[in-house]
Order: sequence, then structure tokens, then C-alpha cells
Amino acid sequence: MAHHEILLLKPIEGLGGEGDLVKVRAGYARNYLLPLHFAVPVTQANRRHIESLKSRRVERESKEIDGARELAVRLKTVSIAFAVKTGEGGKMFGSVTQGDLHAKLVEQGYPIEKKRVHIPGGHVKTLGKHEATLKLHPEVTVEISFEVVSENPIVETAPAAGPGQGQAPGGAPSGDRKEFKPRKQREYKDSGDAPRERKSNVEMLLDSLGPASSAAEKPAAADDKQNKGKKKKKKE
Repeated sequence: MAHHEILLLKPIEGLGGEGDLVKVRAGYARNYLLPLHFAVPVTQANRRHIESLKSRRVERESKEIDGARELAVRLKTVSIAFAVKTGEGGKMFGSVTQGDLHAKLVEQGYPIEKKRVHIPGGHVKTLGKHEATLKLHPEVTVEISFEVVSENPIVETAPAAGPGQGQAPGGAPSGDRKEFKPRKQREYKDSGDAPRERKSNVEMLLDSLGPASSAAEKPAAADDKQNKGKKKKKKE
């Protein structure tokens, strides 16, 4: 693949600064760098401008680093808070991202590039205080804090009731718990007699009808006595 040597007139991130001689792909130089006047082809005439370009670069970088340091001092006192919706136990719906933090900084008058904002993990999903890193310049980095708070009252999560905590042995709530007492076992005294045989259901039914049946048998017994008396008289 063909490469062209070019002279940079403006700083290109990842490539170099003004006054640098670099080799790039021919298509990249032809379609992007040269038409936008970020670079010029390397010729004997252009080489004469290298020293002036490098002097301009030193001046630019000095201003950039001074501006970054000044901005870092201002950012150390910045106060940023995010109000988010939360559910039970303060659990956040969604998260606060690097893009959200960048938008807040720009809103408060800090024109920082989005790519220079770094949150560990890329986002946060919990309430409280968090840290972020702002890489303002290759030689200037600043740490800032921001707060994530709930915009609605936090409903605490009720602890799960375990055995012996908030529940009765039968699973009933502790407020309805009753004291369970074991039944006393019957005490059977040894009378010395042989154990009685258990009556069947029929025998128990006859016993329940005993008084009525005996009352019905009395008239029949009286009739038998009268008949016997008549028989004796005849014999005589």
C-alpha cells in the first residue's frame, strides 16, 4: 500500500503536531489531510517552514497546558449532583453515565471534550458519592466528585422473617402467635384387675337400649306367670 510523506500544519491526535514530517496512507492524505489543509506535501520549499511551524507549536502547547492547569483548579471546587428515581431499598432505575457527567460539566460552563471524562466502569448504579477522572491534557489530570441522590423518598426493604423471627411455629405472624402447651398424658392406675375387653359397636348399642328393652320384657313375664297358674288349676 502506497504511503506519502507529508508535513503537518496542525496537530492531529495520534499522528503528530505541526512541523512534524509523517508518513500516511496515500488515500488518507489525498482525501482528508490535504483537502482540509491539515498538511502539505513535503517539498524543498515547504521544508523551509518547518522551524517556524515548530516555534508556533511550542507556543500553542504552552498555552494549552496553562489553560488545562487553570481549569483543573476550578474543577476541584465543582459541585455536581444527579437526582434519580429509585425503588424499594434505594435501588436506582438506570445509571449515571460518562455522557451524563460530561453534559453536566458543559452545562455548568466547563467546555471539556466528552472523551476526556472517565468514570470507573463507565457508569454508576448506586446512590452516594462517586469519583471521576478528567484528563484535560497529556500532562494535566484532575479528580472530581459527584453525588447521586434519590429524587423520591426511599422505601426501606422489610427484612424477611426467618424461623423464630416474626413467625409463629405454624407460620402465623408473630402478633397472632399463641403459646402451645403439650397435652398431659393420662395416667392409668394399675387396679390389679384383668383388663376389660372392649365392647363391639353392636353391644354398645344394645346397652344403650337396655332400659327400654327390659321395660318391654316385664309384661311378657307377667303373662307367662298367669298361663302357668291356669295350667296348675286344670291339673288339679
